[in-house]
Amino acid sequence: VQVVESGGGLVQAGGSLRLSCAYSGSIFDNHEDYSIGWFRQVSGKEREVVSCIESTDGRTHESDSVKGRFTISHDNAKKMVYLQMNNLTPRDTAVYYCAIEVPWGHGLECGTFQFEYEHWGQGTQVTVSS
Repeated sequence: VQVVESGGGLVQAGGSLRLSCAYSGSIFDNHEDYSIGWFRQVSGKEREVVSCIESTDGRTHESDSVKGRFTISHDNAKKMVYLQMNNLTPRDTAVYYCAIEVPWGHGLECGTFQFEYEHWGQGTQVTVSS
C-alpha cells in the first residue's frame, strides 16, 4: 500500500487549505472496507487524530479542535481522500499525515488511534502564520 499526501503550505490565519491523500495497492482490489485517517504532529508532541472516515458507509469523525472547520471526504473511484481546512489558526500548524488500514470491517467506526493504522504517508507541512 502506498500513501502520498500533498497540499500543505504556508497560509495566513483565517485562510484555507485542502490536503489530498492518494492511496494505491492491489489489496484494494479485494477489499472495499478500510479506514482512512488524517493525523497531525507538532515537533515534540504526540501525533493526534484530526479526522477519519470509513470507506463503506462514509461515517466520519472529527476531533473537537477542528470540528466545524475541517471536513474529510473520500473519492473511492479515484482512491483519494481530502481534508478541507477552513478558518485556520496558528495552532493548526503541524505536519499532517494520512494513514490507511485495510481491511477494516464493514460498518465499523473509523479509527482514531495511531496504532490502528499500518500504512502511512510521508507527511505534509502546514504552517499558519498569525
